Amino acid sequence: MNEKTLVEISKKLSVLISLTIRQLSGDKEFGTKAKRKQGVGDIARYLVDMGLDTKDIAEILGAPLASVRTLLTPKRRK
Repeated sequence: MNEKTLVEISKKLSVLISLTIRQLSGDKEFGTKAKRKQGVGDIARYLVDMGLDTKDIAEILGAPLASVRTLLTPKRRK
C-alpha cells in the first residue's frame, strides 16, 4: 500500500471510531455546538492508553490538537 491509501484508510477508521463513541455516549447532535464537549478528557485518555496518536485522537473527537495534548499532560490526568 502507498502513503495516500494509508491516509484514506486512517480517515475512514477515524470516522467509524468517532461515530461509535457518539453512539455509546448517547450524542445525537451532529452539528457544531457552541458549548464545550463534556467527557472528552476521559475518552482521550482511554484512546491514548489504547495506543492512538494525539493527532488521531483529535481527529476522532473533533477537538483541536492543542486541546487534546493539554488534556493528556500528566498533571491533568486523574
